[in-house]
Amino acid sequence: MKSISRWLKTGAEGVAAAMLAAMFLTFILQIFSRYVLVSPIGWTLELNLTLWVWLIFWGNAFVVRNRDHVTFDIIYLAVRPRTRRILALIISASVAIGLAISIYPTWDYIDFLKIKKSATLKIPLNQIFSIYVVFLVAAVLAHAYHFIDVVRHGTPEDRHYPGAKAAGEADK
Repeated sequence: MKSISRWLKTGAEGVAAAMLAAMFLTFILQIFSRYVLVSPIGWTLELNLTLWVWLIFWGNAFVVRNRDHVTFDIIYLAVRPRTRRILALIISASVAIGLAISIYPTWDYIDFLKIKKSATLKIPLNQIFSIYVVFLVAAVLAHAYHFIDVVRHGTPEDRHYPGAKAAGEADK
């Protein structure tokens, strides 16, 4: 199971790297056509913007780990382990439920966008923004998994630092 997970993670990172490479090459083409040929190409900007949208949501769905996100956890880390566990469960459930509730209306709007096309590439906008639904589903699954993991094993902070005491916890 770990080898399959590692293979999928490597594949997701490869897709993100390919998008970054395509953005870079398109950017170089844009600079070359504008400043050397003095004839700017319009589609390069649109392709870079589309790749940027895809890169952000793809990366956050499949590449960036939850612990790598910026968090404001001063209060969370200052409470006792039992309270921290309750907070982790509430937060995971709230995010998973909130994002799950938003999937259908989001999909409905993205499906509506099939009547519009991008300006220069003529790609239907529903294809450009469909990555957001993929991100939503991945985020719901990740937070649901985190909820189950906290129920079974406690918070990641408590597992990584089993002997550590929460702030304010007195020595006995």
